[in-house]
Amino acid sequence: MIAESRHPSQLTVEDAAAWRALCAAHPAFASPLMGPDFAQAVGEVRDDARVTIWRREGRPVGFLPHHRRPGGFARPIGAPFSDYHALVSAERLDAGEALAAAGLSAFRFTGLVDPFGGFAAGVAGRKQGFVIALTGSAEDYLETLRAQSPKRFKNYRRLTSKLEREIGEIAVAAPDVSQDAFDQLIAWKRAQLKRTGMHDFLGPAWTRALMDNLFARRQGELQGLMVCLYAGGRLLSGQFGVRQGEVFHPWIASTDPDMGAWSPGQLFLLQAIAAMPGAGLSVYDLASGHEHYKRPYALQTREIADGQVAAANGAGRAARVSAAAWAMAGANREGATASLRRRLDIIATAELSLAGRARGLATAIASKARRAPSEPEAA
Repeated sequence: MIAESRHPSQLTVEDAAAWRALCAAHPAFASPLMGPDFAQAVGEVRDDARVTIWRREGRPVGFLPHHRRPGGFARPIGAPFSDYHALVSAERLDAGEALAAAGLSAFRFTGLVDPFGGFAAGVAGRKQGFVIALTGSAEDYLETLRAQSPKRFKNYRRLTSKLEREIGEIAVAAPDVSQDAFDQLIAWKRAQLKRTGMHDFLGPAWTRALMDNLFARRQGELQGLMVCLYAGGRLLSGQFGVRQGEVFHPWIASTDPDMGAWSPGQLFLLQAIAAMPGAGLSVYDLASGHEHYKRPYALQTREIADGQVAAANGAGRAARVSAAAWAMAGANREGATASLRRRLDIIATAELSLAGRARGLATAIASKARRAPSEPEAA
């Protein structure tokens, strides 16, 4: 088996088709984030984007999109937006040997999908992604949620009545193509990140360019999608992310901070679920994190992994030592070290320059003491 790496823009039509076929062949790879279209979208704004292709007798058997960093260290393509990532294949490929063949030293993953277990040796922890999947009507899905949490839905009805009585009639736009609404969602999210002391991953030029490019797409399988909730014509809340076919994967969720008394964030997903059929969606993938918010709406989950795999060669030695040091410090358990590791991952993936990473770290240290204690980490 041989490996070759190239920029996503250099993928041949045949290789892209083979990649799509592998994604379609296994349900675990059914995500807008794991196919060639997303890799190519990231490649439009990142020169360091790469796709490694493993071939056997000239036939592609595996694809790993990534960013190649100094020393051959690889991170998932599009991180921190790549909530799911994978070495897409039809069989088990040993990760250490595959990385060595590709000339990489290690691959750091934070949302790995690994149905064949090729990365098992590097897994440090596992978590759940939360998935809204319609197998029948949206009304049936919502009725199932109501039956599971009648008190919660009674409160939702109360909040809905209060909102319509005091602000105006509720409406959902899916898709919403308003540039003003898009800009407002970004502004609200950046303000939330600053307020909560989290790293502003929307600040770097490449992340906003990726957002803008996808939002502007009106053709092709992969497009940006914005879903917004309004009351009386006023924008209250919204989500933006990427869709492919019937699957939507939101990246950012924003709410008007001045509307907290009406709790629009609690009502948003109910309205979004009802709007899914009209938007041509059957899956609304919420990914992991913020379980208290996502779990009540998701009847399905998927398992993903966090960790790091080193290449099975000399180049992977330093990566193995680094991973062991983090583990000894407690990065694989909940606590301050694990939180620091997550913060550093976001900074390392969003910021491309040493200066940007230094500013991010300095901001993190300065903001930790003044972070609003009542507000959760931003999604």
